[in-house]
Amino acid sequence: VFFFFFLQVEYVKLLNTYPEKKSALGTLYLTATHLIYVEQTNNNVLHHHIMSVEKLPLTASGCPLLIRCKTFQLLHLLFQRERDCQDVFQSLLRLSQPVKEEELYAFLCNPHQNEEDRRQGWEFISVANDFSRMGLSNEYWEISHLNKNYEICSTYPSILGLPKNASVAVVTGSAKFRSRGRLPVLSYYHKDTKAALCRCSQPLSGLTSRCVEDEQMLQAISQANSNCPFIYVVDTRPKLNAMANRAAGKGYENEDNYSNIRFQFQGIENIHVMRNSLQKLLEVCSMKSPSMSDYLTGLENSGWLRHIKSVMDAGVFLAKAVCDERASVLVHCSDGWDRTAQVCSLACILLDPYYRTIKGLMVLIEKEWISFGHKFSHRCGHLDTDPKEVSPVFTQFLECVWQLSEQLPCVFEFNERYLIEIHNQVYACQYGNFIGNCQKERLHEKTFSLWPHLLKNQHLYRNPLYRRSLESTVLRPSTLPLHFKFWCGMYNHYDRGMHPKQSVLDQLLSLTQKQVEGERTMTELQRVSGFVEVLDTTENDCGYITSIVFKTEKSFALCNNCFSSFYTRLF
Repeated sequence: VFFFFFLQVEYVKLLNTYPEKKSALGTLYLTATHLIYVEQTNNNVLHHHIMSVEKLPLTASGCPLLIRCKTFQLLHLLFQRERDCQDVFQSLLRLSQPVKEEELYAFLCNPHQNEEDRRQGWEFISVANDFSRMGLSNEYWEISHLNKNYEICSTYPSILGLPKNASVAVVTGSAKFRSRGRLPVLSYYHKDTKAALCRCSQPLSGLTSRCVEDEQMLQAISQANSNCPFIYVVDTRPKLNAMANRAAGKGYENEDNYSNIRFQFQGIENIHVMRNSLQKLLEVCSMKSPSMSDYLTGLENSGWLRHIKSVMDAGVFLAKAVCDERASVLVHCSDGWDRTAQVCSLACILLDPYYRTIKGLMVLIEKEWISFGHKFSHRCGHLDTDPKEVSPVFTQFLECVWQLSEQLPCVFEFNERYLIEIHNQVYACQYGNFIGNCQKERLHEKTFSLWPHLLKNQHLYRNPLYRRSLESTVLRPSTLPLHFKFWCGMYNHYDRGMHPKQSVLDQLLSLTQKQVEGERTMTELQRVSGFVEVLDTTENDCGYITSIVFKTEKSFALCNNCFSSFYTRLF
């Protein structure tokens, strides 16, 4: 049961990251869900967004408190009284680290929808519909309900894409030979090449073990594609890591036991390396007045962009195999819910323009991340659990999408703001989509879905450079180091001291919205003008309305000319 917690502290300074900037003075409020700082304008932080709270040593100016957020916001507060600082510190430690799911914001959130709206919101995105869009079921692949009650694999979705010639015995036998029962299943089917992108976890092969059913499952995947005599098996881990797992009774496929497979390692590091890399990156972002040398050295030493490149390289390899070589691919890492989700999602975006749309990205996240059991609650630290389970796996995926949109700005329907909003909502726990670690744990009956909320505001997330005429193209991005950028919009999003700059895309989006509003106004005035003429109004009245229409047409034409001119200059 929630209580409405309230604490108010006046005369709190909000220190600026940049020392030459003046600090703000305001009042701090704590409620059951938010930390709110009020100066001339409100500044509120959801408790679930708070990653850590640190009391710093007392200074002559007061008692400092440092709040780091999962959304990369940094709040440096200065209290006049040590007691106030301690009260806020203790309260935030409790409020930002819930122990039970019932304490999450989703159970307080009521987005003004009734029970029917809630149900329809969850049904709005359907993995089964996405399989149907790919052409399933067909003569090679089928939509299976063998996992309806999550009995074969508790962390997989209830419906699976399976080869039609794989028997129930083969499916269940393969599941028993794979880590956590995560057997090879369909992720994406390419209708033109007949190649399949499949995913699973590592085999329990050890040094010598083998499984006939698992070998038959891979053979069934191969036989479902007559355009290529082999399939790729891609292990996204570094080879040394996979070999260490083999010594522990797990590992990777022995090519001697599987017919017609070509094995590839991709070398993406594990969740612990990625967590440490992000920490180093954030230390660089929080540096006060760094020199260019210190900043660039820190960015390089973090290894963050190097890791982003390794994920992108793997996604590009999968897309080329499916599209160019017409080869089916089976992807895994250790358990198949972190690196596997990253590279399969990226490959889908490269191969299929649908996933580059606003709704398509929702479907992709629902399918590859939520349904296939990415451990959002653990990786995002929703509850007060093992900190070693926390890792920015999903953040890296969103950054890879952003890197693609920077390199190929006309092929994505959505903009940067959309990616950042999804990232913030993952950590907000306001909606039920990202609570729990698999589909089986989703709380459909008690929470609301994020996707209808985003669609309702999709005008904010449209990319004005998007060209639908480019939809049919397969993306072929360059992964040369020179094409990777630091994502300032994500990691420095809240820095008040940065020089303001107006985004080119924001300017275009504003012009586009004005153009749409102008069209709507002109259409309405023309309709009213026609209606008045039918009623045989006086000539003066008609002339007055006609003049309004004429002025609206001129304004619309001016806006259209500005838009065209701006677009031309951009390219």
